[in-house]
Amino acid sequence: MQLTKTEEQLMELLWKQEKAFMKDLLDLFPEPKPATTTVATLLKRMADKGFVGYKEYGKSREYFPLVEKSDYFSKQVNGMIKSFFNNSAAQFASFFTKETNLSATELEELRKIIDKEIQKKK
Repeated sequence: MQLTKTEEQLMELLWKQEKAFMKDLLDLFPEPKPATTTVATLLKRMADKGFVGYKEYGKSREYFPLVEKSDYFSKQVNGMIKSFFNNSAAQFASFFTKETNLSATELEELRKIIDKEIQKKK
């Protein structure tokens, strides 16, 4: 399941905070801040999708992520590779390295990461 752009923005705040009340999340939004009802609706939808949980304290709810950031983005990247690159990680890597204007230093860092992963799998 996927989050909308607005839900992702809210989820980013929640991942950084680890747990927060709606008022805290509202305070973290840049100007112009969304309406309280908008954030409440987003949190409800995200809870219904299984991304967010909460504890109730009287009439207040403290929200927390149920999905790890790395897990969510891993699924998103894998979905993108499947949809846009014929499920080929090599095609994705080729596109990524050619189209993102990486410096030689950044490409060297990527090579080290890839080499390290290759050694782990041997």
